[in-house]
Amino acid sequence: MKIRLFVSCYVFVLSSLASGAAVAQVSSRDGGAAVSPIAPQDAEPDRTHMEVPVPRVVPPVGQRPRAVSVAKDWVRDGFVSIQVNVDASGNNTVGDAANEPSIAIDPTAPGTYVIGWRQFDTISNSFRQSGMAYSHDNGQSWTSPGVLEPGVFSSDPVLAYDADGRIYYYALQPDRGPGNWACYMYRTENGGVTWPQEVYAFGGDKAWVTVDRTDGIGRGNLYVPWTPNAGAGCCFPGVFSRSTDFGATWMNPISMPVQQFSSTVSVGVDGEVFVVGSTFAFVPKFNINRSSNAKNALETPTWDLVREVDLDGVRAIGGTPNPVGLIGQAWVATDHSAGTTRGNVYVLSTVRRLSVNDPADVMFSRSTDGGETWSPPVRVNDDASGNGAWQWLGTMSVAPNGRIDVIFNDTRADFTVTFSELYYTSSSDGGETWAANIPVSPAFNHTLGYPQQDKLGDYYDMISDNTGVSVAYAATFNGEQDVYFLRIGAADCNGNGLPDDEDVTEGRSEDCDGDLIPDECARDCDGDGIPDTCEVLAGATDCDDNRIPDECEPDFDGDSLIDGCDSDIDNDGVPNDSDLCDFTLAGKPVHPQGHVRGDYDANCVVALDDALALSNCMLAGGPRFPAARLCRTGFDINFDFFVDMRDAAMFMNVFEGASGNAASASVDRYRTNTVAP
Repeated sequence: MKIRLFVSCYVFVLSSLASGAAVAQVSSRDGGAAVSPIAPQDAEPDRTHMEVPVPRVVPPVGQRPRAVSVAKDWVRDGFVSIQVNVDASGNNTVGDAANEPSIAIDPTAPGTYVIGWRQFDTISNSFRQSGMAYSHDNGQSWTSPGVLEPGVFSSDPVLAYDADGRIYYYALQPDRGPGNWACYMYRTENGGVTWPQEVYAFGGDKAWVTVDRTDGIGRGNLYVPWTPNAGAGCCFPGVFSRSTDFGATWMNPISMPVQQFSSTVSVGVDGEVFVVGSTFAFVPKFNINRSSNAKNALETPTWDLVREVDLDGVRAIGGTPNPVGLIGQAWVATDHSAGTTRGNVYVLSTVRRLSVNDPADVMFSRSTDGGETWSPPVRVNDDASGNGAWQWLGTMSVAPNGRIDVIFNDTRADFTVTFSELYYTSSSDGGETWAANIPVSPAFNHTLGYPQQDKLGDYYDMISDNTGVSVAYAATFNGEQDVYFLRIGAADCNGNGLPDDEDVTEGRSEDCDGDLIPDECARDCDGDGIPDTCEVLAGATDCDDNRIPDECEPDFDGDSLIDGCDSDIDNDGVPNDSDLCDFTLAGKPVHPQGHVRGDYDANCVVALDDALALSNCMLAGGPRFPAARLCRTGFDINFDFFVDMRDAAMFMNVFEGASGNAASASVDRYRTNTVAP
């Protein structure tokens, strides 16, 4: 009787854990406190593009190796597009999909880039994860160690970087609340090689993030707005948050005077925060909100300016090129140059025009007085107006010298609207005039490779410098969706206004490895003043041939064999190619497929849903009852063919927390080979 009573109490505790939707407790210098789920705002009129979580489909053991093809470069008039989503051997994986790329650069090692994207393992399922790759040679080659968290549904990646070399990866994930959706932030300080534990960061669908890189009091602050969609955000009416400690903790979300959809955010020359977005789909209103005190960590941000920006059109969702995706989101950028355009604020978006019959034009407006007033809208694409062509996924960035760069997909060469080309233009006078549009990619069929979601994603991304712009975009050159890096203009990683190759050939910079990239721009993981590639050339161990010394790379199981060369990374007895969870914490009882005993749903996290399954299993009588015999597979942790109190006790030793619903429950989650032990 005592044993039965104790087991019943234990089951009650497990059931309580499973049914009590944990409320996030997020400490913050900004006054973070408990955040409870709040009834969300009514949905916007069109929800077809919104994120919808789906279960993962795991290929059977023995079918995990994938077909590959050569990841070739694609060239158009001297512009070279280099594939980013490659495997460990630099090949393209056949049958997967990658879209919605975002790019960051390490300003302390300017030859270092990181790109994140939505990674679909197969186009037959919309389950997706946080794809990531890094380049330490100005984007000429890419290393993709794998997704940040295998088995975790993740979407809408946005990358940002600060002035001191930290790169941030912000991603949307379901059921890690409070609310149905929330965002998690990852951070790397070594150019993408390793990523410490993720942090709960509020958020919701169509979030964006930027960092204050000025020299003011807000330097290093992170700012995030997101869309107040019903069921797709954490904290309505709070749709803006800030971190003042490099992403470790986050301010309780606050609202903005005008709620905005598909927003982006930019920091002005004096640390002001500008957020732009559209009111709703199909409503011709773009709004800008400004906070002048968000830079002050001691104050809760307030909004001192709200203005409408006329772009002569409406935010477009869906249509021939991108059936359930955005045709373009709103972009805001600020001019930090030393010239006459310093302080200007720019807004750009692809819109469905109002004054002419045109399905999608890229439109631009500027403010020269801090957002108070805005210029009449200007059409950026230079094809014949009203010709039925789509200029879609328009994207903008501003160089330190004030040049405005814009890219967009363009169907002007194909009246069937089946093929797109990536186009580029720029303005050197604050957007008053624009250079002739030029195609910078081969044509690609944008209808190929839809991963159940009929879209190529919702956005591209790019970063401008004084000699050009670095672009991350998606295309279907391989007959499927892949992510590409494109450099437009000469590379100038040291910012001296001269091309890198000329710095080397004319003797202004050393180049120890002969790659025409100045040594001062190269990654130096151990800080000894010698670029990593040169250390490898000099004999440093590099077992995976990625030009990074092994001493700088992660070794999850501590066996002195780095993860990139270890056939059983987590030392659980299950080879990596058969291991459902490649990174199982040491000392946990492991199922033959590589996930921990107690991980009933095999999602590589032992959490509340597993606790609920265990309690149901025990209440049903364990494996003695036919309906519950499957419980033994997941919960007979001590292998005695019964699911009993001993298994419940062992389950608590592997239990990790509330499915990520609390910040404290994020510790000890499973790592990937991009995460240091």
